[in-house]
Amino acid sequence: MADTITIRSDSETEHALAILTTDGSSRSAAIRQAVLETAMRRERAAAMRRAVLRMPLGEPDGTDVAAEISRDRGEER
Repeated sequence: MADTITIRSDSETEHALAILTTDGSSRSAAIRQAVLETAMRRERAAAMRRAVLRMPLGEPDGTDVAAEISRDRGEER
């Protein structure tokens, strides 16, 4: 059984709904689709973040990047 949800729309939301219903979709169907698509995008983004965090960083190469930048900036002066 589906629950009923009430939203308060503003002019920006009304404009978005007008765009989403130009194909003849009902406002309810457009809102439902927008909620589902937004949830899927967020789940994909979270999965990508987790995948990036699990990526191996490799072995350190012994390069002190901070020292190199400091040395390069010192030579610029």
